[in-house]
Amino acid sequence: MYSGRFLKGVPLTRYSSLIFSLAISGLKLHYKNSFLGFMWTFLQPLLFLGVLYVVFSSLLGSRIPYFPLYLLIGLVLWNSFSRSTSSSMMSFVSRRDLLLKVYFPREIIPISTTITTFIMMLFDLCAFGVFVALFHFVPPWTILYLPILLILLFTLTLGLSFILSVANVYFRDLEHIWGIVLQAGFFLTPVFLSMDIYPPSVRHILVFNPMTLVIDMAHNIVLYNHMPSVGAFGYLAVVSLAILGLGYMIFKKFESKAIEII
Repeated sequence: MYSGRFLKGVPLTRYSSLIFSLAISGLKLHYKNSFLGFMWTFLQPLLFLGVLYVVFSSLLGSRIPYFPLYLLIGLVLWNSFSRSTSSSMMSFVSRRDLLLKVYFPREIIPISTTITTFIMMLFDLCAFGVFVALFHFVPPWTILYLPILLILLFTLTLGLSFILSVANVYFRDLEHIWGIVLQAGFFLTPVFLSMDIYPPSVRHILVFNPMTLVIDMAHNIVLYNHMPSVGAFGYLAVVSLAILGLGYMIFKKFESKAIEII
């Protein structure tokens, strides 16, 4: 191993090729030895959609317009968040040999991992586009807000990924705890439920969850031609940026010790 003290002042943008190289290698590794390979990117959300649709269509289908599309876009965004944070949490441990042998800015690891999962999300969105065509659905003009929403989702996810990547080195039980948090979060965000279904007292609490806002806004702008409120968009932007800033500070404070521990 060689010291990276001479590289401390090098801008992170100088490592863009390394970031995307690690992101693509992570994508390939995810599907290594898989018979269907990248096809699982399309099949997994579709299979999960089929199960949830069969279970909940009789209960919710009549209450939620375009319920299959409602369900699928919620799954796409939630799965991206879940995959990204879970993968980033294990990124230091899984890249142990690389971290110990080569110096580079350590934040590249959670950044590249988050990019990998967002590339997978783009494939999922392609599957969503196929369903849009099959249902002869014409998206409203408000879908133009979707890229902005995805940027905020990336910002939020990356901030949490910074925290989880180093925290998991110190607390190995975090992997199991985070799995429970994600399971609970799946039912506490409007992935397949409408916000109207929750009691008002619960709804007023859930809206403080940024993922609730992400998925609810996605439903409204992609399916229902509803503009997100300035307040909700502003809150999501502030919280996402705050979590990114806090996550990066925590990461920089504990990254060196984390490398020693692994």
